[in-house]
Amino acid sequence: MAPPKITHKQARAARLLLGWKQRDAAQKVASATPVVSQAERGRFSDTTAARLRAAYEAAGVEFTNGGQPGVRMRKAT
Repeated sequence: MAPPKITHKQARAARLLLGWKQRDAAQKVASATPVVSQAERGRFSDTTAARLRAAYEAAGVEFTNGGQPGVRMRKAT
């Protein structure tokens, strides 16, 4: 089963949590900067959402999708 789709607010929050510029996120997902900008305004495909989520998770972000969707850094193990 695929992970839940992230919201546009989570996409922006995750990028900012990592200290990345939109350009950095775009490079991580092999896309153009306007794609990241549009995603953060709520206009993105399931494919873009999945690619952004994967890049942010690989960098240590954890998405919380309970009653209040959010982001946080994954705890070190």
